[in-house]
Amino acid sequence: MLDVLSRSDVVFFGEQHDDPETHRAEAVVLEALGEMGRPVVLSLEMFERDVQPVIDDYLAGRINEADFLARSRPWDNYATDYRPLVEMAKARGWRVIAANVPRAMASSVSRTGVAALDALSPAERAQAARELACPKDDYHARFMNAMKGHGPGGSAGDTLPTAMAERFYLSQCVKDETMAESIVTALTAAPRNAIVIHYNGLFHSDFGQGTVERVRRRAPGRKLVVITAVAVADPAMAPIAPESGRADFIIFTRARPGAR
Repeated sequence: MLDVLSRSDVVFFGEQHDDPETHRAEAVVLEALGEMGRPVVLSLEMFERDVQPVIDDYLAGRINEADFLARSRPWDNYATDYRPLVEMAKARGWRVIAANVPRAMASSVSRTGVAALDALSPAERAQAARELACPKDDYHARFMNAMKGHGPGGSAGDTLPTAMAERFYLSQCVKDETMAESIVTALTAAPRNAIVIHYNGLFHSDFGQGTVERVRRRAPGRKLVVITAVAVADPAMAPIAPESGRADFIIFTRARPGAR
C-alpha cells in the first residue's frame, strides 16, 4: 500500500469518525508518508475554510494551542483523534488545510437549497467552492439510499421526505465540491513533488465518488488513491469480497465491543 501511495498525488483516507483504531491507523499512514521524503500537505474535513488563518497562525507559532482551539471550532473528538495529525504536521513544518465549507453555510443549503449561497457577501461566498455540480448519478443514488432510516422515528422503516433528502444531498455536494477545490488549490500551490493526504468521513470518498470524483474533475491526470477503514469483529478473519470496489485499499480495524 505504501509503495502505491508513494507514487500518488492525493491520498483520501475514509474514516468512521468514532472508531479509535481507525484514528490510530490514520496517524501511522501520515507518519509513513512523511518518511518518504516528499513534502506533505495535510487536508482535513474536520476544519472549515474560514478558520484557515487560525490554523496558519497556530502552525507558525503566532498563537498558542489554547487560542487555536478557542477560535477554530474543533470537533469534540479533536484531542484524541485529530490532534496527533495536526501536531505531527506542526512539528514537521507541513501545511494543514481547513478543507470543508463552514457548517452554517452547509446547513443553510440543507434547509433552502443552493440558492442560499446567492444571498451571501462575496467574502462569505468564497468560503464555498466556486464551481458546484450535483448530478443525480450513482453517488446520488447511494446517498438517497443512506437516508433511509433517517426519518423522524429513526427506524429502518422510516424515510426522510424526498424533498428534504434532496436538499441534504445538495448540502453534501457543496461539502464535496468545497473540499475538492481546497485540495486542488493546495496541491497546485505546493512544491512539485508534494503529496496531499485528505481525511474525511468514508462516504465522501468510497467508490471514488464524492470528493474524489470532484478532485478528478478539477485535476485530470493526477494520481488519486483511496483508503477506507472498516471496523470488524476480527480483522484476521474479515472477508474482503463484500468491500470490493469500495476503495483501492481497505484497512480492517478491530471494532470496539458493542460498537455498531
